[in-house]
Amino acid sequence: MYDTEVAVVGGGAAGLSLAYRLCAPPPGTPCPEVTVVDAPPGPLRPPERTWCYWEGPGGEFDGVLAASWDRLRVHGACGPALTGDPGPLRYKMVRSGAFERLVGERLAAAPAARRVTAVVQEVRGLPHGAEIRGVGERGEPVRLRARWVFDSRPLPALPPARTTLLQHFHGWFVRTERPEFDPATADLMDFRTPQPHHGLSFGYVLPLSPYEALVEYTEFSAAPLDEAAYHRALRHYLSEVRGLGPYRVTASEQGAIPMTDARFPRRAGARVFRIGTAGGATRPSTGYTFAAVQRQSRAIAAAFHRGRTPVPPPAHSARSRLMDAVLLRALDSGRIDGADFFTGLFRGVPTERLLRFLDGGTRLREDLSIGLHTPVLPMLRTVAELPRLRRARPVRPGQEETAR
Repeated sequence: MYDTEVAVVGGGAAGLSLAYRLCAPPPGTPCPEVTVVDAPPGPLRPPERTWCYWEGPGGEFDGVLAASWDRLRVHGACGPALTGDPGPLRYKMVRSGAFERLVGERLAAAPAARRVTAVVQEVRGLPHGAEIRGVGERGEPVRLRARWVFDSRPLPALPPARTTLLQHFHGWFVRTERPEFDPATADLMDFRTPQPHHGLSFGYVLPLSPYEALVEYTEFSAAPLDEAAYHRALRHYLSEVRGLGPYRVTASEQGAIPMTDARFPRRAGARVFRIGTAGGATRPSTGYTFAAVQRQSRAIAAAFHRGRTPVPPPAHSARSRLMDAVLLRALDSGRIDGADFFTGLFRGVPTERLLRFLDGGTRLREDLSIGLHTPVLPMLRTVAELPRLRRARPVRPGQEETAR
């Protein structure tokens, strides 16, 4: 006897997206019993955060966007800024609170959907399903049996990899006294920040109005900074690099995203699957996750509604994962300068094509053409080196996707 047909563990982007699609079956197909199990407010449930992605206008989440931009800008360490038009794509931002409310409305309208608040301690396979064991808000034991379980919780440790970096960041929502921002232009990477000895850093600015923006300081490196270091970097960037006048901080967010060429098993049991970052949805070279989560959840829901085994598909192609492995190794080894690398790509490749490339949507011929705008010899040397490198397990714990 099962309590639910499908249990989704975790109420982040991956879990909510899958529940959203499972509760929208094709006409004539009944809505399955879906139970979302999410942690209570506290350390296991992150505060409101930001997810960004790119697609054309008229997307299914456009009604809950916090903002979107039709121009993207990259600042090299020196020289003029590069501004690109990604049309017909737009760069979009959704806040997790608005997204959760949207999904909540769909779940509330589905007669067989429900949400359970509990800290999940164990997911144990059964002969024809799985059992979830945890602790509820008042300390009571929670047991839930399901035919299928999709687990989006962060892994306790990252799998073995040849290269593992972190994309870690701290962001401030700021409000200025003067109009300081162009609401139509997002700054994806501003490399005028002091560069760390190992890795790279950049500013990231998403304007919400002429007076408001989310401003982040981001590093690709081996370990996160302490809060005081992020605050110093943000103050320097806002005052010395951007030259902003008086401003006040209205909110903040912080996160760390794994950038690794590890292999993420998507199956944890006969009827237990991993999704989201735990299932390999994070793009190793950029940290972007939200768009891949949507592709993955669409495929899972489509398979389920057709009566097939709903195994999560790979979020990124084998070719994309190989290219990412090469880039991560070249960055980590110091063979390429990260700021020059990304600036060169935006200088030499049309913005729309580059975004499709970063999303794994380009053809082989386009990939080869884009590769000519990278440091070819260091990249080829890294390609030759990869097969000889041993995969090792990082000592750092895995991190859940947060803001990309």
